[in-house]
Amino acid sequence: MATENRINFWRRNAKVPGSVQPVYGAQHPPLDPRLRRTYPKDTKPKFNNLKSKKASSFHEFARSTNDAWDIDEEEDEDFLGTPAQTSSGLHSVSTQNQQQQKQAVDTETGVSHRLAPPRPEAENLQDGQEEDAECEHVNGKVVKSSSDAYLNTSSVRSTLQKQQSLPVRPIIPLVARMSDQNASGAPPMTVREKSRLDKFKQLLASPNTDLEELRKHSWSGIPREVRPITWRLLSGYLPANKERRELVLKRKRDEYFGFIEQYYHSRTDEHYKDTYRQIHIDIPRTNPLIPLFQQAVVQEVFERILFIWAIRHPASGYVQGINDLVTPFFVVFLSEFVKDVENFEVAALPLDTRRNIEADSFWCMSKLLDGIQDNYTFAQPGIQNKVKALEELVSRIDEDIHNHFKRYEVEYLQFAFRWMNNLLMRELPLRCTIRLWDTYQAEAEGFSHFHLYVCSAFLIEWRKEILSMVDFQGLLMLLQNLPTIHWGNEEVGLLLAEAYRLKYMFADAPSHYKR
Repeated sequence: MATENRINFWRRNAKVPGSVQPVYGAQHPPLDPRLRRTYPKDTKPKFNNLKSKKASSFHEFARSTNDAWDIDEEEDEDFLGTPAQTSSGLHSVSTQNQQQQKQAVDTETGVSHRLAPPRPEAENLQDGQEEDAECEHVNGKVVKSSSDAYLNTSSVRSTLQKQQSLPVRPIIPLVARMSDQNASGAPPMTVREKSRLDKFKQLLASPNTDLEELRKHSWSGIPREVRPITWRLLSGYLPANKERRELVLKRKRDEYFGFIEQYYHSRTDEHYKDTYRQIHIDIPRTNPLIPLFQQAVVQEVFERILFIWAIRHPASGYVQGINDLVTPFFVVFLSEFVKDVENFEVAALPLDTRRNIEADSFWCMSKLLDGIQDNYTFAQPGIQNKVKALEELVSRIDEDIHNHFKRYEVEYLQFAFRWMNNLLMRELPLRCTIRLWDTYQAEAEGFSHFHLYVCSAFLIEWRKEILSMVDFQGLLMLLQNLPTIHWGNEEVGLLLAEAYRLKYMFADAPSHYKR
């Protein structure tokens, strides 16, 4: 009976989505144009022709795609495969692509649709012909073709598949070099950076840290060596007084694990089981390309942090997207003890160290969410207001982009919801997010207010690409898969500088802000 109850508890139902159906563009945006899939001339997907057709609307696009959660348990089994299928098929697909396919667009704009091109091979299937999916090696890569009619191992063009597989991306570190390396390949430590590091150490060593001076120096980035303690100070978790820090840390860490002992056992209670189940489903989707976050020890840490936060904040509870907000804190506090964060086995750390990292991540995430909690309350009014403000701001600073969206019926909510809900974490590599958060922590109301101007600058950054797209689907796929995988400190610094300029022009000038 107990076993049956456990099975029923994890069974998918309509209330809590839990599909692992592959979704195009769910997390990591950037695609190198050279790696994009090519189609044979006679099977190229037919997108909307502007000369002969009216621009496709969102509703037409929605009807022509499958919902990410439109999948029942039988389809789940078909996708995951029987043991025999797994040994012959799925095991031949790279681990990276498996993890990418598990992503879902839960926190996107209310548009939880798989944004893949129409399947051109379906037009040529004869009546009664079965689609026998199987794996083939093409040009040294494993692909799943959808029909024998289009299977040609001697041609690179035979990459059509039943489930449109994601293009293979170059393997580059997503966490490593998160603060030490620019996209241009600059050396990790220059004379100027060493001077900045010495200044930080001097500020942090004083009996009472001058937080305003610390914010001033942190705005342009925090050296990795002092980032953990600087983030604790700027988030308000640690006091400025140096003598009180150890006492405060001990008290807050003990308090957090007191919450664990008091509440965590209730995760399977009727009142909380749906919350915990959704957290349990979302955790494996968090940064699936980074091995660190696929470790069982790390996932258990995230489950505890998110569950305790959810039951202590009943006004919002757990909302998909909050799981992403733990990762920068966890990585930064882990980097205090580890150099190669991305591939480190966290279980090798002493238990006390792991507990300290967990507690500090919880409290700093809580401080962040205190300032943006209206993003996650019922109907998420904070996000709705910010998306509307983004629309108004873009209409003032770049009317061409704004009118382009209107022409092709692209709503800001369809792409900017995720930008606000996840603080651009799905749009940028984690190393860039950490650099961005250096400035957010240094900026007054960085997460709640300055983020709006960063999103505006981020959108304008892709002006040329946006204006070159002349159909609804192309625009939406671009906006949800922006090519930032090779971004580094330089690109983030330029983005922040433009955001600051926009804030300086519009934040205190409401007559400029609205028409």
